[in-house]
Amino acid sequence: MAKTKKPKHIAVAGNIGAGKTTLTEMLSKHYKWIPQFEDVDHNPYLNDFYEDMPRWSFNLQIFFLNSRLNQLLEIHHGTETVIQDRTIYEDANIFAPNLHDMGLMTKRDFDNYYKFFETLKSMVQPPDLIIYLKASVPTLVAQIQKRGREYEENIRLDYLKKLNEFYNGWIDNYKEGPLLIIDADNNKFAENEEDLGKIITSIDSKLFGLFYETSIQNQVSCINSNLSVSFSWHKKPVLPSF
Repeated sequence: MAKTKKPKHIAVAGNIGAGKTTLTEMLSKHYKWIPQFEDVDHNPYLNDFYEDMPRWSFNLQIFFLNSRLNQLLEIHHGTETVIQDRTIYEDANIFAPNLHDMGLMTKRDFDNYYKFFETLKSMVQPPDLIIYLKASVPTLVAQIQKRGREYEENIRLDYLKKLNEFYNGWIDNYKEGPLLIIDADNNKFAENEEDLGKIITSIDSKLFGLFYETSIQNQVSCINSNLSVSFSWHKKPVLPSF
């Protein structure tokens, strides 16, 4: 059997409050992957953006785009598998268009931003797998309130709803590579080991092949069978009847 190619870049995508950071942490520990997180604590525009979105929307999106590009370059030059919290595609296909759609980014700024993104996209490889956490607005709100980040207190419900619409449109048309969709309304991986196990099984299937789990089970069965034969060999042989 041919050796499975080692994945280099796994990405976790999803709306604000979907659970990306938590899942990234859990999967990095399980697979021994290197996690890359969105640096929200050192973002110089985030607080200003939530106070005055039209004024700071373009600055914020350029900051995110540059940050994500630097992450992709690190992944490209590295040798280990990296799991990334949010992708460069989300900045350009969800957040920037949503800001423009809501009148929070001018057409000139959006057009300039998206042309820049298209140039950058041609220079990088897509992830080996995108894991999309699909969550309803009530689930997002509950998660946002639970983690209690000060700069997220003023996020509007219509803002989250519009983001979800853009996410669904992007995911429906994503063709760049393998995609795994997780129902974050019903899969409580942060609290339930069985739910996390379901995600891990699906990831194994996507990365290592449809029969990866079956192959492992067959190897275990084969080992058990060999142990059984070895044990039987030491028993008194039964003479055949003629």
